Amino acid sequence: MLFGVLAITVVCRVRDVRAADEASAPSWSAEAAARYLDSREVWWQGWDRAQKDHGTLCISCHTQASYGLARPVLRGQLGERSLTQQEQTMVSSIEKRVRGWKDMQPFYSDAAYGTGKEIESRNAESVLNAIILASYDSGDKELSERTRIAFDNAWALQSKTGSDAGAWVWQNFDYSPWESKESQYHWAAMMAVAVGKSPGRYRDDPKIAENLRLLTGYLRRSYSEQPLVNRIVALWANCYFPDLLTADQKRGLVERVNSLQHPDGGWSLTDLGTWKRRDSTPLEKRSDGYATGLVILVLEETGAGESRRAQAEQSPQVKRGVSWLVKNQNAATGAWPAWSLNKNRDVTTPVGQFMSDAATSYAVLALENQQK
Repeated sequence: MLFGVLAITVVCRVRDVRAADEASAPSWSAEAAARYLDSREVWWQGWDRAQKDHGTLCISCHTQASYGLARPVLRGQLGERSLTQQEQTMVSSIEKRVRGWKDMQPFYSDAAYGTGKEIESRNAESVLNAIILASYDSGDKELSERTRIAFDNAWALQSKTGSDAGAWVWQNFDYSPWESKESQYHWAAMMAVAVGKSPGRYRDDPKIAENLRLLTGYLRRSYSEQPLVNRIVALWANCYFPDLLTADQKRGLVERVNSLQHPDGGWSLTDLGTWKRRDSTPLEKRSDGYATGLVILVLEETGAGESRRAQAEQSPQVKRGVSWLVKNQNAATGAWPAWSLNKNRDVTTPVGQFMSDAATSYAVLALENQQK
């Protein structure tokens, strides 16, 4: 009996020590991250350049798409029962454009921006609409009608022939990584992730079997040509379509990515591609929230069957990366740092914060995964 009491006492003390360690460990603020993301959405919705036809809003890869991925996952931790006003405005605008797709004008016209821009913007928007709305269906039993329509709009524009069959012609203004030549693969891989995560086993719908065959074929065929940032997203997509990458490709990618981890535990987007700024200024080599958040998120998601928490405990790279994220949230703004690949922008300006918008969203997704 005494042994049993001692054993219970030891277990309780161990638990107390663990609880004390957890309580004293550095933490991040979901509330501050949400305030930052919501404030940026408010700014975007009020920006004159974001205003489009029929009283709708432009969808941006850096601010709205990343917001649409991250903001829903904060809801549970924050105890929110419904969408914020900012989310309602964004989702309502997307739904309006999705349901009135044939009547909506492309975000960019050929007349104003050059031949081909209408096709590019139409294709890119269709994919972003589907990805965002699918994110808001996460946790539901079935795919919503509006999201299914969004996917239908995107599948109709998917390239069916040629070397890029399976992808979507993407918006290209030579702004990396969102609107440039490498963006086409990136968002095709993100589309695969969205389909894979969609509820109701949407990926098994026979109506999209040929679309998925083309999509996965493109991702597989074009993988070796991609910068590391795109290969990382392909690894994420491989969670849902396991034949995308070979075992050697997966192992080689993880080894390469791990080798690029900085001594402080973070990663830099500069190391994940071959970029050159338009103004010829040197790229930032410091760890940033975008690269670190994305890498950690994908390493968590591809934990080879381990729980996300167990994977983080077993992987020193993930553990150090999570520590970097926790330590590098800006206490004043709630955001994570990131810098433009295109110009030496003032990061205190609204446009200069675009990279921090995406960085904060991916940091949130990676850190929220630690709770699962």
